[in-house]
Amino acid sequence: MDEQTDDHHMRRALELARRAPFTSPNPKVGCVLVRDGDILGEGHHAEAGRSHAEIVALSAAGEARGATAYVTLEPCTHHGRTPPCAAALVEAGLARVVVAMQDPDPRVAGRGLEQLGQAGIEVFTGILEEEARALNRTYVHHRLTGRPFVSLKLALSLDGRLAAPDGSARWITGPAARRATHRRRMEADAVVVGSGTALADDPALTVRDVNAVRQPARVLVDSRGRTPASARLFGNGDVVVVTTDASSHEAQTGWKEAGAEVVVVPGLAEGVDLAAMLDVLGQRGWLELYVEGGGRLATSLLRGDLVDRLDIHHGPVVLGRGGPEIGEVDVNTMDDALSWRLLSTESVDGDVLLSYERER
Repeated sequence: MDEQTDDHHMRRALELARRAPFTSPNPKVGCVLVRDGDILGEGHHAEAGRSHAEIVALSAAGEARGATAYVTLEPCTHHGRTPPCAAALVEAGLARVVVAMQDPDPRVAGRGLEQLGQAGIEVFTGILEEEARALNRTYVHHRLTGRPFVSLKLALSLDGRLAAPDGSARWITGPAARRATHRRRMEADAVVVGSGTALADDPALTVRDVNAVRQPARVLVDSRGRTPASARLFGNGDVVVVTTDASSHEAQTGWKEAGAEVVVVPGLAEGVDLAAMLDVLGQRGWLELYVEGGGRLATSLLRGDLVDRLDIHHGPVVLGRGGPEIGEVDVNTMDDALSWRLLSTESVDGDVLLSYERER
């Protein structure tokens, strides 16, 4: 085992895996086939329903007997929309398989590694595992919890305000930050807003400012039926309204007639039971929700410790006292504070984007 060589080829496999903008409900996977130092074939999983990375690489190689496969995720053993990959690697006569991480999906969970080993193939795991987990953090989260990974986007002034004292929030950040938001929308299964944002801004929640290879679903959280069916988010594409029994029959009927699916979950004093909402949306196989507001929804998610990633866009403005901000999240001492790990810092044409991941 040559660790330097293994690292080199696994980095290439990870590079290939990152090419796919959206693979949900599947993970992003890359594969490189090498024999005697020569790359025979490589590939990545492009989207759900298409061939997995290992099959693409095997097809490119043509003949791979005696080769080593570098795969960013444990080869699958179950037959879904495509055939299992572990069996294909065995049939191809590979001598060695190097895997970055084990698949947390209970349908796999070590069975792929076991099948390869039983066929006499040398199996090594844990090569660049941290990078592989980061690449598929939303997939891993969903498979371990059954819930979508929740990414919360906030646009804040330098003094932490969500809007000016009169409630106006356009535009705290500039055009480049808005383009970054549209790219993030495209990467998520669904974009989520609360009724307050729907009423104040009437957003369409579509991907517009970048080359859109897909449009995400849209989720409206409205516990009392305040949002009219004429709102812009009701249009082409999938729309889900998550509400409670507190919304009227007329409101629910209007949403349905506008083409939306209405999901009724339990209500709490502050509105929708958001944990129950995540359980329901997770059953759809959705890996990530991109939450864009507003302040009430953001506060409720943070208070419930339901946010997994924070994308905070700081605009170069100071709004002063009186503007809306994140509300009470039940933190009284530093011991109560939620801990976050900085993922990246990016300057975006005068704005600053800070991305954090919740440390659990």
